[in-house]
Amino acid sequence: MAYKITDDCTACGTCIDECPVEAITEGDIYKIDPDICTDCGSCADVCPVDAIEPE
Repeated sequence: MAYKITDDCTACGTCIDECPVEAITEGDIYKIDPDICTDCGSCADVCPVDAIEPE
């Protein structure tokens, strides 16, 4: 099960540096590639607006 980024994302960039497999891409709302995500939860742990949750 991969994580997903909700519409609450503020594109702050905090999560990108935390992803060990580089599954997150930038944009107005960041996106997580479910095929690459290893479900580690590192991104969700650091998101300041709680915009990342299990899919």
